[in-house]
Amino acid sequence: MDGVQTALRNEDYEQAAAHIHRYLSLDKSVIELSRQGREGNIIEANLKLLQEAEQRLKIIVTKKFDEATRQEDLPQVERFFKIFPLLGLHEEGLSNFSEYLCKQVANKAEENLQLVMKTDMSDRRAAVIFADTLTLLFEGIARIVETHQPIVETYYGPGRLYTLIKHLQVECDRQVEKVVDKFIQQRDYHRQFQHVQNSMMRSSAVERIEPRELDPILTEVTLMNARSELYLRFIKRRIVSDFEVGDSMASEEVKQEHQKCLDKLLNNCLLSRTMQELIGYYITMEEYFMRETVNKAVAMDTCEKGQLTSSMVDDVFYIVKKCIGRALSSSSIDCLCAMINHSITELESDFREVLCNKLKMGFPATTFQDFQRGVTSAVSLMHSSLQQGKFDTKGIESTDEAKQSFLVTLNNLEVCSENIMTLKKTLESDCAKLLQQGFGGEQAQPKIDSCLSDMAAVSHKFRDLLQEGLNELTNSAIKPQVKPWINLFLSVSHNIEEEEFNDYEANDPWVQQFILNLEQQMAEFKAGLSQVIYDSLTSLMTTLIAVEMEKVVLKSTFSRLGGLQFDKELRSLIAYLTTVTTWTIRDKFARLSQMATILNLERVTEILDYWGPNSGPLTWRLTPAEVRQVLALRMDFRSEDIKRLRL
Repeated sequence: MDGVQTALRNEDYEQAAAHIHRYLSLDKSVIELSRQGREGNIIEANLKLLQEAEQRLKIIVTKKFDEATRQEDLPQVERFFKIFPLLGLHEEGLSNFSEYLCKQVANKAEENLQLVMKTDMSDRRAAVIFADTLTLLFEGIARIVETHQPIVETYYGPGRLYTLIKHLQVECDRQVEKVVDKFIQQRDYHRQFQHVQNSMMRSSAVERIEPRELDPILTEVTLMNARSELYLRFIKRRIVSDFEVGDSMASEEVKQEHQKCLDKLLNNCLLSRTMQELIGYYITMEEYFMRETVNKAVAMDTCEKGQLTSSMVDDVFYIVKKCIGRALSSSSIDCLCAMINHSITELESDFREVLCNKLKMGFPATTFQDFQRGVTSAVSLMHSSLQQGKFDTKGIESTDEAKQSFLVTLNNLEVCSENIMTLKKTLESDCAKLLQQGFGGEQAQPKIDSCLSDMAAVSHKFRDLLQEGLNELTNSAIKPQVKPWINLFLSVSHNIEEEEFNDYEANDPWVQQFILNLEQQMAEFKAGLSQVIYDSLTSLMTTLIAVEMEKVVLKSTFSRLGGLQFDKELRSLIAYLTTVTTWTIRDKFARLSQMATILNLERVTEILDYWGPNSGPLTWRLTPAEVRQVLALRMDFRSEDIKRLRL
């Protein structure tokens, strides 16, 4: 008791508080027993004096703390802040100290906002000045937490930091609201959004907003959100680590209650809600920016001489990457997923449709039927152009331009498919980094995985359209030419004797001219298509040649030397086709090669040396019925011998 009185007289409040703290720490049952002892009256008197000293000290500490805060005397503020918990005033101490810190935050924030209003628009950081102002606010609060966390933990114990941060967050919300209100006002954010919404409604007759005008504001919003996410992640980390220490011996219920408090603070604070609202507007505006800029890229599409692709492919993917990259920079997983989905829609529906319409124009025809089809597609394109209120006279192009347009579109499709897969891989890496840094909740990974799998599906759709285009090119440009060239095989007799065989040796009757024709035809495609697409086209052509060759062989008749002549022709053809593609083609000609083997036999029964158990590594592609059919093409083989064969 004397110690308390002496300390109070000497204004040694720490010592006085220490004595009071010891008194408050005494077991109540011990105090009660002392009262009932022989010196009960003396102890009762001392306890009364201690209680009075306690109340007096509480008043003094509160008064001295208030004086220190008014004078902004930080050492004295901290001095008395440390005394509150010794008197059992944990909540009051944290509340009073938080109030003092909040005033510091408010004063600094007001000062920074005044500077914003005076910023010259030519200033280097003028375009992101509101994001910078929020950053200063967040950094200021983060510094306060870092500086005072050790004091709170030491004097108030673990688990108390949450109370301090909860008070600071209320002030943070107040200041964020002021900054965002100024941002909305200065940047005309709501009106811009309204304008975009009106422009996106197709029936709207309002003047469309220029996408370029939105660029800076979209960048600033994502930066504001990124800084907010970073700040909230910092706050979460500090509170979680503080709770972990404080809750080491706590029950599961207490831990869950603390987790709920933390989630509520982070998700329901005005900062989170305000940013969600801003990002909601941003997504619509970014979608508009992307759609309008892609439309411009398509409208301004050009293809330089010697280039395999046209300008719009690079332009469109530059725009898509820019928009997704900007959404990624916001550090919001929901925002990123929304923009990936909008990009997928833009590529899959709008841009793919542009390329699809170009393919529908068809490759300029050579036969009358194909010419008719070309006219039909041109008329339908004219009709759709008139319906949209714009008629492009370049639609009916010269044959050479139409050919180049078709081939360029095929190349464009291939590059689009590859670009989408490249973008997917880049995003996988970028998203992994974002998640490793602690952004996004438990559902973040499944959301991202879903978006990226949709992206892969769109890449396949471009690839499918490319395949359709190649089939169209084969049917309209290659088949009408190749078929008549192959049919000329029928005009060359293969039921020949020695003299004709020797003459054929000197003056090839068919295959060399056929190869020359193929070479001339494919030269145009080789120059206009990428290597991968050219290989695919050559593969389709070789399949076509193999199918058509089978038909003409089965319509021909052969002598032994005629069979040898066919074998030479087939080998020459396979040798040439092997040089023009990187794909293996022998498999496509396996049936024809087996026909040539049969047509070269000396006698009917010789087939048994190659058939069944004698086939060795050879896998027969011909059925027994087809083998008999081919044997019957040899004029010198008797049908009775062929029928007698046991295959």
